[in-house]
Formats: sequence, C-alpha cells, structure tokens
Amino acid sequence: MKHWPYPRWIAHRGAGKLAPENTLAAFRLGAAQGFRMFECDAKLSADGVVFLMHDATLERTTNGNGMGGDLPWHALSQLDAGGWHSRAFAGEPLPTLEALARFCLANRYLLNIEIKPTPGTEAATGDAVARLAAQLWQGAEILPLLTSFKPDALAAAQTAAPELPRGLLVDTLWDGWLEKALALQCCAVVANYALWDSATVARVHSAGLKCLSYTVNDDWAAQHLLALGTDGIITDRVDGFSPI
Repeated sequence: MKHWPYPRWIAHRGAGKLAPENTLAAFRLGAAQGFRMFECDAKLSADGVVFLMHDATLERTTNGNGMGGDLPWHALSQLDAGGWHSRAFAGEPLPTLEALARFCLANRYLLNIEIKPTPGTEAATGDAVARLAAQLWQGAEILPLLTSFKPDALAAAQTAAPELPRGLLVDTLWDGWLEKALALQCCAVVANYALWDSATVARVHSAGLKCLSYTVNDDWAAQHLLALGTDGIITDRVDGFSPI
C-alpha cells in the first residue's frame, strides 16, 4: 500500500472484554470509548452467511452447542451471544459481517476482519469473506484489512478480491513466515506482541510491510511497541488506552 490509512489503535473484538465480543453492542461501546478501528472474527454458517464469532464452537460465547459453522444462519441468529458476559447484554444476537459493515460505513469507522474459518473451510471462508467485503465496501475511501493465521484463507481472499489489503497473523515466527506474507502480497504482519524486537521490526519494514501487534493490554508492552516503531496495536483495554 502506498499510504497506510489505518490508526495505530484497534479495539479487539469491538470493545475487548467490556462487552460480549463480536457483537454490535461491543462495537458501539468501543466507538463510545473513542476508537475508530475495530478487529472482528468472521466465519461461515452452513448455508454460506458470513457471521461474527471467534471460536469454532458455540459454548463459550453463546447459549448454543456444537460447531457454529455446522448450523444455518437462521439457527445461529436465534442464539443469545450476550448473556454469557453479563445480564446487561442478555439477548444480544450474533451479527452478520454485513450488519457490522453497515455500522462502520455509516460512522466512518475502519475494520480489521480476521478470517476465522471453521477447520476444513479455509479456502471457502477466505473466498466468501473477501467477496462480501469487496461488495460492501465498494467505492469506500478506506477498505477493510483482511487478516488470518491461515495462509490458505488469505490466498483465497487474494484471488477473490485482490484489491483488499491483507495481513498475515503469526503466533510464532515459523520458517518462511515473511516469505509467505510477501507471496500473498500482504501489506502487514500481525504478530503476537511478544515476538517483536528491533531486528524483526526492521526486517518487516525493510520488506515494505507494516508491523501490527495483538493483544496488548499492559502499559509497559504498549510503550515498548511504540518505542520499537511498530504501526498498530490491537487491545482489549478500550477504557485504558487513549486511541489517538
């Protein structure tokens, strides 16, 4: 990318832990805290609807059971995705990516969409998320950043909508990680914050990519990453860091 259009601070799953993750309530709360960019997790329902949820299974963040990707959207849309967090959010539904896109576009918020496929659906999920995002953000000034730990998902997204910016997520510096990011024509590497040091930041910057970090919740870690010259910080602490 010739110009990096994204802010440094990104609210993790909407509002970190202050609201039920990946719900519209969370994104509204994150926005109320002053954040202009959010991270979300996108996966496919059994009938091809792109919806927001992190885990492959439903138990942790809904009142459902089993694999989320095994259910059609009609069944998923009936689940309570807020009651697990607190009474105040009981009845909050799982949102579609389209619903979040409408919210972000109406308010000029930016989005990092993590492609989070149900195991075995990497290519299908990458393709579907990219096609939908390209359609929803058609003509937008700033496009969403698509990221994934799964290279196959990013490769499918690259084929489906090459104009959408991409980032490779890494939780370890496995052999060939930077080469893979370059092969996928990524504009960023999004790493576990503990992986960044001056040499790794310099290597990524020298390759023409940006350095983003997840999930940064401690002041000392944020200050360290800022001193290293990294470009983006994904945080749960939307009430603790000033997103300026």
